[in-house]
Parts: sequence; structure tokens; C-alpha cells
Amino acid sequence: MTDYWKVYKEMIEADKLEQTKRETYTVESYNGLLRHHIARLRRKTRCYSKSEEMLRITIALFIAKRNGNLSIFGY
Repeated sequence: MTDYWKVYKEMIEADKLEQTKRETYTVESYNGLLRHHIARLRRKTRCYSKSEEMLRITIALFIAKRNGNLSIFGY
């Protein structure tokens, strides 16, 4: 499932291509939320992740905070 970017028609076989905004807007919404709150995910910044593990930990903490589950981390 993709959005309507032209290159997808050239790269993906027609019988396998489904272009819709039905799912992509939700994903983009979450991406924007993460970029807004987590500096290491923003573009053109000095705060970036050198470690994949730290990126995973940061996102796990953010999700736990949003869900009110920080107690699992001892906070």
C-alpha cells in the first residue's frame, strides 16, 4: 500500500500496487509526532543517533510516556 507518488508505478508491478491514503496518513501522523517530540529524529539537527540501541530505547520511553506506562522503567 502506497501513496500516490509517481515513482511507485514504475517500481512496483501493477497487480501488486495499491495506492491509497487510507493507511499512509496514519503512519505520517505518528512520524510527525515522533519527530516533534524526539530531537534525534528531526532533520537538520545536531541531535542524531549514533547508536541504534539508543534510538530504540528513546522510542520505547516515548511510547511508554504517551501510554502512561513509565512505571515499567522504574519512574
